[in-house]
Amino acid sequence: MAATGTPPPPISGVLETGLYVDDLPRARAFYEEILGLSPMVADARFCAYNAGPASVLLLFLRGATLEPVHMAEGTIPPHDGHGPLHYALAIPAAALELWIAHLAAQRVVIEGRVDWKGGGVSLYLRDPDGHLVELATPGLWPNY
Repeated sequence: MAATGTPPPPISGVLETGLYVDDLPRARAFYEEILGLSPMVADARFCAYNAGPASVLLLFLRGATLEPVHMAEGTIPPHDGHGPLHYALAIPAAALELWIAHLAAQRVVIEGRVDWKGGGVSLYLRDPDGHLVELATPGLWPNY
């Protein structure tokens, strides 16, 4: 792709993160009961969660999005994914110890912990499909 010399328009942020799961009811139980996320929209092939201001976590039943979805508003092209993915959810620093205790009470294993030089802390755990879930406090990145 050739550069035109013109900078691209601005990006406001990452609006959606999508994960592909093998068992949607099992995944929903984890995200709703363990992580406390609330579904905004759901059907047999996907569930959309409010993951904070202007942030949506989408769970798609693996293989259920291989055909275009035609709606009155337009068409969503096909997509899918395989393998364990990584994403991070922002948590307040004051909630870190509460999360550690909550995960222990739910028998969720914390696979790793990083205390970042910038002051943030990341906890790493797995969802039922093997995706790496990171719970991160401020100080992880210069912009967080």
